[in-house]
Amino acid sequence: MVNGPADDRRARRVTVREGANHVLLDDVAKQIIEQLQEDGRRAYATIGRAVGLSEAAVRQRVQRLLDAGVMQIVAVTDPLQLGFPRQAMIGLKTDGDLEQVADRLAELDEVDYVVITAGSFDLLTEVVCRNDDHLLEILQRLRAVPGVVSTEAFVYLKLRKQTYSWGTA
Repeated sequence: MVNGPADDRRARRVTVREGANHVLLDDVAKQIIEQLQEDGRRAYATIGRAVGLSEAAVRQRVQRLLDAGVMQIVAVTDPLQLGFPRQAMIGLKTDGDLEQVADRLAELDEVDYVVITAGSFDLLTEVVCRNDDHLLEILQRLRAVPGVVSTEAFVYLKLRKQTYSWGTA
């Protein structure tokens, strides 16, 4: 949604500026996001009471945030509980079009996370695996992607902290 300068309701909306790579959020939108980060199943009526809006207004705002790609509401699982005891972060060095390589890696089902980085690796990917043989298979598939020069796997031994509540700045 793009709001014009004459729109008096601009402060109450999720605003996407044309040509911008980010969404401007008002304080109420940030409060809604924080409420959902605490509990993604929190009732809209409860959120409304906390932020001073009606249930219907919260429902509309949440839908706009979802539609704008600002947030997702998902079930976060424990891979160990689901039979995926092996996780790893894999650093990749590449040659050629970095974004094209990143897009190819993102297509792989086992790859949960792809980020273009600065530093000793061009890309980082996170994978969740059934076992070490599965990790080896994934590493071979990653190395076969055109443009991948080398990989280095950082196998997770124990997860000490994982959070999705970094706030809304």
